[in-house]
Amino acid sequence: MSDPSSSFLTIPAEWLPHRALWTAWPSHPDLWEADLEGAREEVAAMILALTPGDTVKVLCNGEEALASAALALGDKATLFDAAFGDIWLRDTGPIIAKAGDGHVAIRFLNNGWGGKYSLPGDDTVGDSLATFANIEIVRQPFILEGGALEHNGDGCILTTRQCLLNPNRNPGWNQSEAEAKLRRALNCRRVLWLETGLRNDHTDGHIDNLARFSARDEIICQSPSGSDDPNAELFGNIEAALQDMGLKVHTIPSPGLVCDEDGEPMPASHMNFIIGNETVVVPTYDTACGAEAVAALQPLFPGRKVVGLPSTHLLTGGGSFHCITQQEPL
Repeated sequence: MSDPSSSFLTIPAEWLPHRALWTAWPSHPDLWEADLEGAREEVAAMILALTPGDTVKVLCNGEEALASAALALGDKATLFDAAFGDIWLRDTGPIIAKAGDGHVAIRFLNNGWGGKYSLPGDDTVGDSLATFANIEIVRQPFILEGGALEHNGDGCILTTRQCLLNPNRNPGWNQSEAEAKLRRALNCRRVLWLETGLRNDHTDGHIDNLARFSARDEIICQSPSGSDDPNAELFGNIEAALQDMGLKVHTIPSPGLVCDEDGEPMPASHMNFIIGNETVVVPTYDTACGAEAVAALQPLFPGRKVVGLPSTHLLTGGGSFHCITQQEPL
C-alpha cells in the first residue's frame, strides 16, 4: 500500500497493552565476534523477563540462530526464520499503528544510519515482520529510524535535530519540512525538538537514549552520575529543555562513564528500556548506578515490575533493549 494519507492512523503509547513484542536473535558471528554468546544471553534474559505478560516473537537469521534461540528460550517465544542485517528492529522494522479496527505497518527507507552500517537485509526485514504479523504495509518515501522518535500516544513526537535534520539521512531537510513529513506520515499534531544525542552515539542522536514518555505529559530523562560522566552537560540541557516544553520531568541516574576496550566513552543509557505489559526491562552496565535507576523508575510504572538486566554485550553493537524490540499494539 503506497497511499501516504495518515488521517486514519494513531500511534499508541508504548505503555498501552501489546498484542505482541517483536525482537531479533543475534545471528551473525562476523558482526558480534567475541560478544555473540554474551549478546544472546542478554537477549534471552530480556525475553524471559517479559514473559508470560507479553507474547514475544523472535526473528532468527538461519538454521544455527534458530537452533540457538530454541535452546535458550524453549516455549517462551515464537521463532521465525528471517533474513536481516542485525537485530536493531526498532530502526529497521516498521512502526505499527492503529488504523480503525486494524493495524498498518509503516515502512520507511533505510540507509544504514546515515551510511555507516549498510547490511544486507536491513532494508527488507521490516517487510518480513509485517508479513509474519499479517499486517498491511504503508510505505513512506523518506529515511527514518524508529528509535529517532518518541511518541506520547496523543499525537506528540519528541526527536532530535542532530538525527532528523542530519544531511546523511534526508539531504536538504529543514525543521519545517521534517515536521510536515512526520505529520503526514504519522498523523502527529506536535513535534518537540531536542538538539543532540549522547557522546559517540553512532545513531546521530536517537531519542530513545535520551528521554522517554511515561505518560501523555510526563517524561523521563537522566541526571549525571559521577564527576566523569561524559554527558553531564548534555543531561542538564535536556532536563531544562523538557521543562521549557511544559512537560513534567522525572530524572533517573545515568550509567556514568562506560568505556570500550580502547577507553572511549560508549553511549550507555538507562533510557533504552522496553515497556512490557507486566514488566519494564532496563539495561544496566556493571556500574553502581543501575540499581538506583531501576528504583527511580519503579514508581513511574505502577502495576509493572521494573527489572534491571545486563546489557554490556549488546552495547558493543551500539544499543540495548529498546533498540532491539518493536511493539505490536492491541
